[in-house]
Amino acid sequence: MPPKTSQPKKKGVDFEQSLSTLESLVNRMEQGDMTLEESLQAFETGIALTRECQTRLAAAEQQVSKLIEQQGTIHLEPFDTDEGDA
Repeated sequence: MPPKTSQPKKKGVDFEQSLSTLESLVNRMEQGDMTLEESLQAFETGIALTRECQTRLAAAEQQVSKLIEQQGTIHLEPFDTDEGDA
């Protein structure tokens, strides 16, 4: 059996690159220079990127929740979602 490496397996493109691609796509769509077909394709790609980013964020949140540990028991601490409302 081969020894396990400490490097995590990377699935496709990383989160930051997916988010950057999504932002670029939105900027292109907002310019209004795309044909209807290009807009529909861009929208479809944007939806796929959004879902991918949401999935990765949910997985990261679960991982963080597992890592928050005090005295041998896990305590879930909600993320501060009120930052933008102030």
